[in-house]
Amino acid sequence: MARTVVGVLRGGTSNEYNLSLKTGAAVLNALPEDSYDVRDILIDKTGLWHSRGIPVEPTRALSQIDFVLNALHGGVGEDGTVQRILEQVGVPYAGSDPRSSAISLNKIQSGIMLKKAGIRMPRAISFMADSTMPVDEMARFVFSNIGPPYMLKPPYGGASHGLVLVSTIVELPHAIADALENYGAALVEEFIRGEEATVGVIDHFRGEELYALPPARVMYPEESPFLHFDHHTNGQLKYIVPSDFSDLEKRSLMDAARAAHRALGLSDFSRSDFIITSRGPYLLEVNALPGLHEHAALPYMLESVGTSVKDFLGHAIGLSKR
Repeated sequence: MARTVVGVLRGGTSNEYNLSLKTGAAVLNALPEDSYDVRDILIDKTGLWHSRGIPVEPTRALSQIDFVLNALHGGVGEDGTVQRILEQVGVPYAGSDPRSSAISLNKIQSGIMLKKAGIRMPRAISFMADSTMPVDEMARFVFSNIGPPYMLKPPYGGASHGLVLVSTIVELPHAIADALENYGAALVEEFIRGEEATVGVIDHFRGEELYALPPARVMYPEESPFLHFDHHTNGQLKYIVPSDFSDLEKRSLMDAARAAHRALGLSDFSRSDFIITSRGPYLLEVNALPGLHEHAALPYMLESVGTSVKDFLGHAIGLSKR
């Protein structure tokens, strides 16, 4: 019986390049050789594709590939670029389509859609670099609507990259100016204090149309006021699952994760990040391509229900045959 030829995309153009290499390695190692002929396809930091270590055009790298597992993090892997290439070439892949992927990566656009769906999120105000409003006026506008402290975010990307905690209105103009210069937009959110949690969801798993994995409590160094990029890259995160959240909190988190997945039109799988407060969960963001490396949350959640990354990948490949 011929093995399915699976291409694993990893690397990419985002600042999460190294995390993608780790997720890609986890995927490559998890796919059993007796079922799959696995091809490692690297996209380097300049966007150049490589197959068998040789620079090639995407169409050449994808020739004779039956299915693609996208292990990229951010950048072209999640903004719809790679998904469009795969659809143009006609190679099926796991994960969401180009439009839903791009919206999910864009915190401004996804926030609008998620709030319209009735999902509780931090209050937020965004600014674009082409705005004629001076940054001092932007800061005053934020202050008139949302009290400090603030969490300032770039509009794109994941793994908590570029987050800045702004304690006072005095610091806000400079922080907004930096974000506009570096990212072309600035998203200013109210800073929500509480416990970090994350929930994975999987399409058509274990007899459910949208299966929510048990919420994991996310633990990071106590001296840090919030979760940031270095915690991901340095392996400083721990996940407690099953968690010690109450049954009501767990149900609220799982329901919100399912609702977010549906609201953004995502496919196959996703992972939603939350802050738990006395008022309930606040959704922070949704990841259309959850990491699968050793320091990522999803493998721990899978293990907590008696499954594995290997089984998860087999299920994801099988979804394309539905």
